[in-house]
Amino acid sequence: MHRYSGVMARWQSDAQARLEDAALELFAERGFEAVSAAEIAGRAGLSKATFFRHFPDKPEVLFWGQDLLANTFRQAIADGAAGASPLELVRAAVLAVDPVFDADRHRHAATRQRLIASSATLHERAVLKRAALAQTMTKALQARGVAAGTAELAGLAGTAAFGAAYERWAASPTYRGFAGFARRELDRTARAAASLS
Repeated sequence: MHRYSGVMARWQSDAQARLEDAALELFAERGFEAVSAAEIAGRAGLSKATFFRHFPDKPEVLFWGQDLLANTFRQAIADGAAGASPLELVRAAVLAVDPVFDADRHRHAATRQRLIASSATLHERAVLKRAALAQTMTKALQARGVAAGTAELAGLAGTAAFGAAYERWAASPTYRGFAGFARRELDRTARAAASLS
């Protein structure tokens, strides 16, 4: 079985999916800190070496899609309409990741969020990952000629909207597309930005 995100031709292998499922089960049962990479691999019926071929460390099991998000943000901004404002480009980038957040990802999203909230290690990793996404947007905007300060503010605003949309999407008890959550948060961000002028 393969899972396809629908964006940028990114496949998740069967082994990677099994490791992710096993990790989330074990983390939910015993807590993040009490589970080792070897135990995750064992639950998945794989070797510890296989775990480390797919993930550089244990926390990364919960963040494996980061490169996919960054690449999608970067490409959407690069492909944005000529003359689009920085906020319009950021909006396009956030909406472009909608296919990544399919029903299969939603199945583990609430558990993932609870785990991150319960672990200082995971919370710190999430903050660093979010900052990296903001940097990706900022650099992509600068590559289009947006001034550094404006690009940084737009990247931070876009990442904040993305994060708020993800949290609401993950907390939804039933699967609904990510784009609706993203549009609401992006609209709120645009209204807030307009009120500053």
